[in-house]
Parts: sequence; structure tokens; C-alpha cells
Amino acid sequence: MSHTPRITRALNTVLGPVIKGYEDPVRSWAKAVAQIEKKAGAEDREFADGLGRVVQGAAEIPQLSPVGWFLITADIKGRYVNRLRVNRVLAEHPEVADEPITAPVVVCGLPRTATTLAHRVVSASPEHRAPLLWEMQSTGLEDPQAARKIIKQLEQGVSLTEKLAPDISDMHPITVDKPEESMVVLPHGFHWEIIHGLMPSYREWLAGHDTTADYVYLKQCLQVLQHGRERKRWVLKYPGHLADMDTMRTVFPDATFVWTHRDPVTVIGSTCSLTETLWRVYQHDVDRQEIGRFVLDLLVAQVERGLELRRQLPPSSIVDVPYHKLSADPFTEVPRLYAAIGAAWTTRDQENLADVIARPRGSAPHQYDLSLYLDPAEVEETFAPYNRLLDRLDLRDAEPAVEL
Repeated sequence: MSHTPRITRALNTVLGPVIKGYEDPVRSWAKAVAQIEKKAGAEDREFADGLGRVVQGAAEIPQLSPVGWFLITADIKGRYVNRLRVNRVLAEHPEVADEPITAPVVVCGLPRTATTLAHRVVSASPEHRAPLLWEMQSTGLEDPQAARKIIKQLEQGVSLTEKLAPDISDMHPITVDKPEESMVVLPHGFHWEIIHGLMPSYREWLAGHDTTADYVYLKQCLQVLQHGRERKRWVLKYPGHLADMDTMRTVFPDATFVWTHRDPVTVIGSTCSLTETLWRVYQHDVDRQEIGRFVLDLLVAQVERGLELRRQLPPSSIVDVPYHKLSADPFTEVPRLYAAIGAAWTTRDQENLADVIARPRGSAPHQYDLSLYLDPAEVEETFAPYNRLLDRLDLRDAEPAVEL
């Protein structure tokens, strides 16, 4: 099970005397904003103020460590820098705003339901394109030389993350030049808490936040990444899209949602374990029961919202991908998925499928125990409405042919 690595404890000891920004987060963020804007020669105060809400929420995290504060604020600063970079591209190249983002595929569903696998499978088509991790952290027009430099820099950050959270590579491998979740671009969402810790004031603010502008920004990033390059069908992924399907259809009217499904008891146990591993990077200590309540409440709200939106959206806009069916017979289910989203399934795709669905080399199966966080019977009962849908879609007792 997860534990705090020695390197994390050592860094907290070293940084403790010098990292003090969380004592006055408003002043700390104002100073950071001024520095970023001076260097960029530009500003976007509405965007900066929204990120300021994240900063204030981060300062509330129980047991927040110096390492945690340093890493969170570095991420937030990077997002503001990227926003100003995108704004500059749009100002200097107004034609970028005319780039059509046509019929994107949006992979969503509860965390740990094989969203990553579905994303990888769909984006593997030569007709498709998924935004890469480095592209979302440094969004700009095509420049191979700059790209190599950026990738090298970001790989150092990933290496540090893997040292601070050694188990993360078995749970969610991070590769700078591979497709990653939209949350890397989106300024707001539940990802801030699930990765870092409880942020009560931010959660309250987020509940009343209109995410339309966030998705407009996501679209602008895709337009920048598409401009001057071969146009392909975009494939996006983030579990949080499940609760924002209506907003996404406003910004991307012809989007198709690929909703991945899996047994909630397994989902909650795996998510709690992942959350514990992540929180230990940012906090001195964590409370497993607190993690359990947080994850259960969050994911129940997500799936209830998803079920509500499912009744409102056109049936053709949602394609279900049941985990157990997929793992039992991927060579039937993946071509079915391609057909459902209107994509061509070729002989080449068939030949490459085994490599696409294979676990990363050297990774071990994710081990977890739900009972450390919650009563499994409570989880099963809480998700009863969703389980009724799941029983119609999936074969939960199917024997897996591959380990996803």
C-alpha cells in the first residue's frame, strides 16, 4: 500500500524554512501573477483570478507540506503562462480561430474504468489525433526544435514525480510525448482535489462556476495545435467530462462521448488507492477514511450528473464501453467501438491492437483494498441506480482474456 517516500520527507525538511507562501496565498499569487505578466508582456486577469481560487483552496489542504505547496503553485503558474502563450498565438495569427474542430471523440466515465485504455485505443487510428502531455503544457504552433527542448525539460519533472510517488507508474504511467487528459489544460475541475487534497472553499466556488469558458479555452488550444498541421479527428479524455457533457456539446456541438463503465466497488477502491498515493506527495500525512468519504461523494455526484445528462443528450452522441466485455473480447469490442463512433477499422488496426492494449512494460498490477477506506457494501448500495444500467450493458462475471 502507499507510503510517503524518504525523498519526500527529506525535501520537506529542506524546504520547510523557505516555503511560506501558503501563509498568505492571496499575496503570494498576486506576486506570481505580476512576475508572469511582466515576463510575458501581457495579462489575462479573469483567467488569473480564477486560478487564484485554486491557490487559495490549496492553502487550505490539511497537512499541506512545503513540497506540496511548491509543486501545486508551480503547476498553477505554468497554466497561466500557457494561457498567455495561447492568447499571443491567437493575437498574432487570428486565422487560428477559424480552425474547425470537427466531431471530436470525448472519452469519459468514472476514474479507473479504463478511460486511459479507451483513449489510447481510439487515438491509435492514423485518422485520429490526441493532444500530448507536453503540447498541453506548452501549447504553440509547430516548432520541432522548441518541442525537443520542452520535452526534455518536462521529462525531468516527470522523473521527480515518479521519485516522489514511486507507485504512480503502475497506476497511471506518465509519458511526456503520449496522449494525456484534458485536465492538463482545463483550469478548473475536481482534479485539483483528487490529486492534491481537500480544498473546501475551492469546491464551493467550483459548484457555481460556469465551465463554458474553460472548454472554449480547450478548443482554442486544439486550434493552435491543429494550425499548420494535418487535420485529424481529435480524441479527448478526462473522467470529469462526464459531468460536463452538456457544456462540451455547446462548445463542440458534434462531439461523441465514449462512456467507459466498470463495477463501482472496483472503481472506488482503485480511485481511493490512487488518491492516497497522490495526496502523500502534497501532504505530511493522510486520513484513509477521509479519502474514502471524499472519493465516494465525488464519484456519486459525477455519475448522477452523467446519468441525468444521458437522458437529455441524443442517444447517438453516447457510446458505451463496458470494461468486462472489453477485457473478455477486445478483438470484438474495439472494432465495435470504432464502428459506433463512425471510424474506419482497418487490417492495420487489427494487427496493432495487441500492442495498443498491452500494459506498459515493467508495470505491475495495481493492488488495493477498498475496506481500508470504505465499507464495500455501502459502495454497492450507494451506486444501485448506476449498477442497474451497468447490468444491462456489461457482463460483470466475464472471464478476462487480457489484463487491462
